[in-house]
Amino acid sequence: MQDNYLCWTFFSLKTKTGNIMKKTILMTCVAVISLFCSCNNETQTNLTKSGLDPKNFETVVGEDSTALYVLTNNNGMEVCVTNFGARIVSIMAPDINGGYQDVVLGFDSISQYINIPTDFGAAIGRYANRINKGQITIDGKLIQLPINNFGHCLHGGPDGWQNKVFKANQPNASTIILSLSSPDGDMNFPGNVDVTVTYKLTDDNAIDIQYEGTADQKTVLNMTNHSYFNLNGDPNIDITNDTLFINADTFTPVDSTFMTTGAIVSVKETPFDFTTPTTVGERINTEGNVQLANGHGYDHNWVLRESNNITTVAAKVISPVTGIVLEILTDQPGIQIYTGNFLDGTVTGKKGITYQRRNAICLETQVYPDSPNKCLKSTEWPSPFLEPGQTYKHHTIFRFSVNK
Repeated sequence: MQDNYLCWTFFSLKTKTGNIMKKTILMTCVAVISLFCSCNNETQTNLTKSGLDPKNFETVVGEDSTALYVLTNNNGMEVCVTNFGARIVSIMAPDINGGYQDVVLGFDSISQYINIPTDFGAAIGRYANRINKGQITIDGKLIQLPINNFGHCLHGGPDGWQNKVFKANQPNASTIILSLSSPDGDMNFPGNVDVTVTYKLTDDNAIDIQYEGTADQKTVLNMTNHSYFNLNGDPNIDITNDTLFINADTFTPVDSTFMTTGAIVSVKETPFDFTTPTTVGERINTEGNVQLANGHGYDHNWVLRESNNITTVAAKVISPVTGIVLEILTDQPGIQIYTGNFLDGTVTGKKGITYQRRNAICLETQVYPDSPNKCLKSTEWPSPFLEPGQTYKHHTIFRFSVNK
């Protein structure tokens, strides 16, 4: 308003070249106002479809720069990724009304990811899930890893790969390749390990994730993606009314410290049977069930019927609010289902929403928890050991559709 006032004040001045000056000043004012509007519109259009400002993801951690990368497909879907922890920050998936919903929890800025310890959206490594007492034995040598969860090593320790800056290469609009070199002794894990995580947003509305890794000495490697999904598009609505299918007849029970006991038991006639699609909340509070008490809800590994089969649906979640369907396909033998039992209102995420208990569900494809120890005792447990000359490979697909 002040700029307009000055313009019209000068416009009214009487000079020998009045008409010329009037015209010049008027054109200058119009140009200034247009420039201001143009800059303002440019700032707005620089926001992602999910409302993120890429500038808020630019910083330096150590000597490495972070950024926000945007993936798009021909259907209008969008996935935002940061190279800090190779994290998925947002997923704009189509809903039943023809709109798009952001279906993962996360933060609006890189500073929150750095300063608030969470696994939101991260590529977990070296070892996803728990290792009993943080101990592994390789070639007869006992190795002590850091303890960071109920007496165990969880998700690679307190400074796992979720806190590392990956190198990023985006070859096209739908693909990003993130790479990391983890030195020998990183969180006391042996061997220099080089890994890549490739996210590709396909035109059938799927996030195709491929992990690869090599090591120069024998070690363990077990990666996963730790996205917290809320298919309602509104984390204020919890996920207990979502329908869940898990393609598994057995699961691995845990003790009160969330450590697998070594048993593999049937889900039949238990609250863990999701072979018939059932709402998440229908049996989650079943009184007297030791496993639900130990896990504070669902926080367990299911043994998939068809491991090594990327064409078979391992799990499926459907939101009754948005109609969004998420199918998980994987070549891994297990999937950890976690129902956000420890979200407690202390973390505020995107758009200022406070994340409460059971505001999200995680579906972490993996080898079983504590496989480095359990596989030495039972052939039913898959081996996570990686030898020099071998290549670790893991393929998981998050495929979105609409329940019509």
